[in-house]
Parts: sequence; C-alpha cells; structure tokens
Amino acid sequence: MDSKAKKTSKNKESKSLRYFGQKTTDEFNVKDVIVSTNTAPNDGLKRNVVKEWTDDRKRPNHPKPQFVNNRFVSKDKLQKYERKKKMNPVFNDHLATKYHKFRQRLTDEEKKRQNSIGFAARSELLLPEMSGFLEADDNEETYQITQQEIIESVDITSATKHFDLNLDQLGPYCVNYFRNGRNLLLGGRRGHVAAIDWLTKELICEFNVQESVHDIHWLHMPTMFAVAQKDWVYIYDSRGTQIHCLKKLYRIYKLDFLAYHFLLVSASDNGHISWLDVSMGQLVSSTKMKVPRVTAMKQNPYNAIVATGHPNGTVDMWSPNQKERVVSMLCHASCVRDVAFDCEGRYMVSAGIDRTLKVWDIRNYKCLQHYSLRSMPSHLDVSQRNFVAVSVGNVVEIYNDCFRQPVDKPYMRHRLNDVISDIEFCNFEDVLGIGHQKGFTSVIIPGSGEPNFDALEANPYMTASQRREMEVKALLEKIPSELISLEPNILGTVDKQSVLQQIEGKKGVNYVKPKDIELESRPKRKRQKTAKKAKIKKGLKNATKRDEIKQNVSQKVHKKKDKTNTDVTKKHVLDRFKPKSD
Repeated sequence: MDSKAKKTSKNKESKSLRYFGQKTTDEFNVKDVIVSTNTAPNDGLKRNVVKEWTDDRKRPNHPKPQFVNNRFVSKDKLQKYERKKKMNPVFNDHLATKYHKFRQRLTDEEKKRQNSIGFAARSELLLPEMSGFLEADDNEETYQITQQEIIESVDITSATKHFDLNLDQLGPYCVNYFRNGRNLLLGGRRGHVAAIDWLTKELICEFNVQESVHDIHWLHMPTMFAVAQKDWVYIYDSRGTQIHCLKKLYRIYKLDFLAYHFLLVSASDNGHISWLDVSMGQLVSSTKMKVPRVTAMKQNPYNAIVATGHPNGTVDMWSPNQKERVVSMLCHASCVRDVAFDCEGRYMVSAGIDRTLKVWDIRNYKCLQHYSLRSMPSHLDVSQRNFVAVSVGNVVEIYNDCFRQPVDKPYMRHRLNDVISDIEFCNFEDVLGIGHQKGFTSVIIPGSGEPNFDALEANPYMTASQRREMEVKALLEKIPSELISLEPNILGTVDKQSVLQQIEGKKGVNYVKPKDIELESRPKRKRQKTAKKAKIKKGLKNATKRDEIKQNVSQKVHKKKDKTNTDVTKKHVLDRFKPKSD
C-alpha cells in the first residue's frame, strides 16, 4: 500500500508540474490545479497523462501559449524596420496562389517577415548607446557653437577626435574612411599616400608614388586600397607594397567600390565608366558615356547603381548590365558639382554651379526641397543619420533632417583657412573628415553617426582571425554583378509581359495534330494484348505525323522558291544606261 501511495503521489506531482508549464499567465490558477489533481481518480491516471501529453494534436482544452511578437512595439518602430510591401497570398492574377501548397508557403513567408520586423523593433531596447545631439542656450543658435567649445564640454576620448594634420607641401588631399569607421586614407595630389588608424593616431603605412594622385579608396578589407595615379590604377596592401597595376583602367580620376559585389568602379578622363571584379581580376563591363567628363560619381547603397554628374546639368545612373544609362535626370541648369545618397537609398542630394542645393526622391524622381547657397558649392556628403555636409569655399555647413522638411538654418558651421578639396562622414562616429589644401582636419558633429554597430557587418574592433573569417564569408556571399538593377526587389516577381508574349508566340506556331487511327477488330481468339496494341497505335501515329511534317516543310520550301523566282528578274548588262523611271 505504501508503494502504491508513493506512485500516485508522484503522478499527481508530475501532472501538477505539467499543468503549470502548459497554462498561460492569463489562464493559470493555483486552485484549479490543486482541485484537478486531487479529484482525478487514481485508476488510469498514468495512461491518461501519457495520451494527453505525448500527442501534440490532442490538446483541445489547453492550447500552446503563443508569444505575440508585436504586442509591446509601437507602429512607428514597425514601419521603421519594414523594407518590403506586405504580401497578399489571396489574389487571382498570381498562378501560384491557385494551389493550396504554394498559397500556404506564401503565408508562411509573410509570417516570418512580420516576425523578423517585430524582433528588429524589439531589439532597440538592447542597444547600449544613444545618438548625441547639440543643444543651444537661449538666444543662441547651434551653428554659432565652435569646435573649441565642444571640446571643452565633452570627455577626453571624444575631445581627441578633433585634430589637424599639417601637410602643407603635398596637398590638396582626398579623404576616404573604411566601412567600420576605424581606418582613414589620405591621398595628396602631389603623390603622398597615407593610411592611419585615426582613433589611436597610429600610422599604418606612408609612401610617395612620385606622380599625381587623383583619387583613393579602400577595397573590401582594410588591408588593401586602390590609388588612381597619373596613368593607371594601382593596388597596395596595408604595408604600402604594390600588389597590382590595373592597366585596363587608364587615366582614372574618380573611384568607388561596391563592397557586396567586389566591384571597383572607375570613371576615366576620356568618358568611360568601368566595373572591375577585384576577386577575379576581370573587367566586368565598360561603357562609353556621351558626356566626355564626369564631375561627380557616387553609388546608391540600396541597389548598387552608380550615379554620375555632368557639366550639362544632368545626373545619369549606370548599371554594368546595360550599355546605355538607366536613368537620366536634369537636375540643374548648369554644371553638377557633386552628388550624394542617403543610407537607405531613398533620397539624393545634388549641388550645382548655380548655387543651388536640391533634394530628390529617387522612388519617383521628384524634387522635394530646393535651397539656395551663399556661394558655389564644391562637395557633398550624407551621414548615417541623414546629416548633409556642404562645402562652400573654405566653409563647411551641416544641415540636419533637410530631406522631408525645409530647413532655414544650418545645424553646424566650421570655417578653415584653406580651400576644401574633399569631405566625408565617418561611420559609427560623430566625425566629419575634411581634406584641404594644407592637410586634413577632423571635426566633431554631434549626432551624425550611428551609435550602435553590427559586429557581423562592420566591426571596428575586429582581430586578425575575425578579419580572415569575415573576408571568407564575404567572398562566399558575393552578389553577382548580373543582379544589379534599378529595382532589386524585382528578382522575386514574375515578368507577366514576357510570359504572355511566349504564350502568344506559341499560339502562332502551326502544330501538326496526328490523325486518329482506327484498328480493325480481330476475332476473340486472335485478339492482341492491350499493351502491344497501344504500342502499335503509337508507332503508326508517329509515322503519320512525320509524313505530314515533311509535306508541310516541302510546301513551304516550294513557296519560298516561287516567290524568289517571281521577284528577281533577269537584268542585262546595258540596263544601267537606261533612263531611270520615276
């Protein structure tokens, strides 16, 4: 009796625990559990528990607790992380939705997409840092605050981000930051090239190429960079050793790099734009532009389309898969000085010699904002937080949130003693790099950079082993150049026009329908088997089909010969002296 009592007590405890794990927070009640365990009969308790909990399909009274992913997330955050339109699996013009299997697959994919958006929005609570901002006192504007006042009010590590490099003999300088915001490239027009870890102020490499340098750019990793020199483009490693000379790229003065496609984009002096695959060393495409000289070249991070500015006021967009330009926009009445895109690829900013700054919506190619500047602008750049930096002579003006609403005053302003030659924002840092005639200047712009970085995407603190793993993973996940298009979401859709054209083309083809062959019936004793009979019937049909095809082909050939004989008349040698008839 004691042993039976112990067994029943164990079963009761186990059942109470299982009920505790099964009930949701809204349905759980301790009294219900105690009553259910005490009033349950001992006979057959073990058998009922096993049947109820081993089979997932037999739980009508106690459903599984479902985690509602978007319960505590506002709609604004969900819209922030939504990148694609909601799929509706129930519409008639899609062939796959006629079948239950494909319709179920579409609904599952839509659920996964909604869950991913919800998790991305909920993960904002775990972000360790917040974006900074600049707040002015009463009767004061933010653009009146100088860099010296910012340095005195911030901590020591942030104050060290503002510094000047006095290089007055080899300028003007072009600037390029790596994607993780850690390494800095400087290229002087008179041949000076330097790579710096600007956070620790350590010099990675420095050398002089003994010829003019037009542009400079990092490649897929901070161990290699490309330099557009006087005649050709050269590839160097982090030690300053020359790795390769790209003689296919001649007289280049603009460089850019597509990190996810491993393509080095270059614009030459004779009006050619080229895409070179760095991983394979092959020239993917080269296109001759109608306008000989390019004044600006930037890539759209959304679809990897390259935009070029021209002296006639147009901005052309190019793809390596087409010889002609994809889009041509008349942005200014005069020469376009520079072009820049935001991180999401929705807006484009252009500056012209007519002292205007325009904001364009790339989705419908409309001008959203129009600003007039005090003088002719020279360079543009957009930060991760949509701060727009414009250089006018020796002054840099930074505008905050000028895409969606008009802005009357700049957010910050910084004046230098020399003419500015290049500007670029640093990723994941509130820093703006300025290259000028006598060196380089790093300026603190509070709130311009993204405060939190993704270590799998761009890690500023990666070790040598992490860098090797990231390089291998990037090569394995390289996007082919054939997938570059103006609308990247078109890859998952169906081209209905081409399908309809194929169907109409097939309707126009004359198909030969085999004639029905009737076999004579035989006496019952000598009747053939059904399989043998079907085989003979199929062979006869194929034979008649071949004969009819031969007849149709011969008729078409004879018709063509008759047409050629009737059209072509015999000409005499002296017919050329006859007078020409009207």
